[in-house]
Amino acid sequence: MSGHRSSSRTPLLLTLTAALTAALPAAGCSPGGAGAGGTAGERPSVASAGRGEAAAPYADSPFWVDPRSDAVRQAAEYEAAGRTEDARLMRRIADRPAAVWPAGDDPVPDVTEAVRGAARDGRTVVLVAYDIPHRDCGQYSAGGAADADAYRAWIDAFAGALGTAPAVVVLEPDAVPHLVEGCAAGGSAEERYALLSEAVDRLKRQPRTKVYLDAGNPAWIKDPAKLVEPLRRAGVERADGFALNVSNFQTNDVVEEFGARLSDLLGGLHFTVDTSRNGLGPLAGAEAGEESWCNPPGRALGTPPTVRTGNRLVDAYLWIKRPGESDGTCRGGPAAGTWWPEYALGLARRAAG
Repeated sequence: MSGHRSSSRTPLLLTLTAALTAALPAAGCSPGGAGAGGTAGERPSVASAGRGEAAAPYADSPFWVDPRSDAVRQAAEYEAAGRTEDARLMRRIADRPAAVWPAGDDPVPDVTEAVRGAARDGRTVVLVAYDIPHRDCGQYSAGGAADADAYRAWIDAFAGALGTAPAVVVLEPDAVPHLVEGCAAGGSAEERYALLSEAVDRLKRQPRTKVYLDAGNPAWIKDPAKLVEPLRRAGVERADGFALNVSNFQTNDVVEEFGARLSDLLGGLHFTVDTSRNGLGPLAGAEAGEESWCNPPGRALGTPPTVRTGNRLVDAYLWIKRPGESDGTCRGGPAAGTWWPEYALGLARRAAG
């Protein structure tokens, strides 16, 4: 198929530019989150950093920075302890927007807090919906909703809490790739497809929500053709596109080449790329082993979040995996999703810029 895109899918850059124009006052920008690097009217201008380069906080990015993140707290602790250089490095994470992953049986408190914070700053919130039943095939991030009805209620509450706020939602990391490789961890594949499709429709009822259905990464499902029918069954053609490299380390060039091939097979759908930890690419060689994706040593922060990607198919570079949160209990790491300051500091220290 050609690169046709439905007129109902407005490119993310245009959508967010319009949202920010409406949200920000005409004279002077509203202050950013903690460590934003400037007062009202002093925020760095858009289009300052090139592809793959480190950028100042907020430069090229319309997304919200959480002022109460673990990285913000860690930077303050380092500063108070006199660890000035470590605090400076930690602000490479603290000052940049990362996705919010609502946790627990009720996503409303986390979504509401993020939406309100983003509204105060005149920004767009980025969130991850991650509660599909039999999540992660029982591996490090096992869990999720108890059953299909619980998941429907969870997604409905999540979407309702978004209201009319500008938002980007990455839907269910790993859920489709796990189906491709035949793992539903005791659940029904047909049920999962139905739940994902319904989730797309429910989230898209929110007028300013963009939805990207996760499609794994090039090191996992190596042939993009294997993803086409599963993504369609999961509702990708009613979403705004698909998400790649979530919580992984593949380089921008590799991901974008894979994404372009998948996009062509899906009629030109756009995609996002998780660049949170791919600054030095994946762990290679014998050291990598089977769990090259799990807390690999020696990695670095990647391109800061931006909608100015230089690629017409890539709607945004996003920090979906929150840098510094563990992938799981491997290589000495704590439980999945737990803040790990030493790992965070290493990512920041090895980052460009």
